[in-house]
Amino acid sequence: MSGHSKWATIKHKKAATDAKRGKIFTRLIKEIQIAARAGGDVDGNPRLRTAVAAAKGVSMPSDNIKKAIMRGTGELEGGQIDEIMFEGYGPGGAAVLVNVATDNRNRTVAEIRHMFGKQGGNLGEQGSVAWMFERKSQIVIEKEQAGEDALMALVLDAGAEDLKDSGDHWEVISDPSAHDAVLAAVQNAKIETVSAEVAMVPKNLIALEGKNAAGMTRLLDALEEHEDVQSVYSNSDIEEEA
Repeated sequence: MSGHSKWATIKHKKAATDAKRGKIFTRLIKEIQIAARAGGDVDGNPRLRTAVAAAKGVSMPSDNIKKAIMRGTGELEGGQIDEIMFEGYGPGGAAVLVNVATDNRNRTVAEIRHMFGKQGGNLGEQGSVAWMFERKSQIVIEKEQAGEDALMALVLDAGAEDLKDSGDHWEVISDPSAHDAVLAAVQNAKIETVSAEVAMVPKNLIALEGKNAAGMTRLLDALEEHEDVQSVYSNSDIEEEA
């Protein structure tokens, strides 16, 4: 059992921020298009399979999903989207990864750079902070959905690596290759999830207080609200009060 992590708190807040279904749909459609570049066969494309499952999870119409796949494979026009991973430092020196999907690279780069600078942060070179994170499957579950012992036994048996306590949530950590199996085990047990995705998980957290905590919160909020931002990851540890 690992220690407390703020990752689930950040992602849960993000889900609330994305309350408008249109914004959720836009982000998922972009992810489907990008994933479909490697092939439109859901069974043979793990990233596409995950994206389609997420789209179905928010009741996206099947026709929307089909068209997004076809744009990604080139069968329909409109699939020209660049995927960019920005790396930088926010207030207090905490690392930030920003995954973007855009049809206007120059505009997006300028806007993301401005957001970092406004809060006292700065963008770094490629590879400057990515080494502080690991690519992992993360499934977030509200504690009221399952007890610790039963959930741990279930997910470890399905191939998970760890179960973390994230305050009001459990955070199931797995190798990306085990994502589908672990998620299927959770769903078959009729346990609802807050989120389930392959994400960039910080190896260590940096505690932020006062001015730095407030600045980082504003930076993360601004990034998450940007229309081209798909996901934001940080190794900042910000108390709820901040």
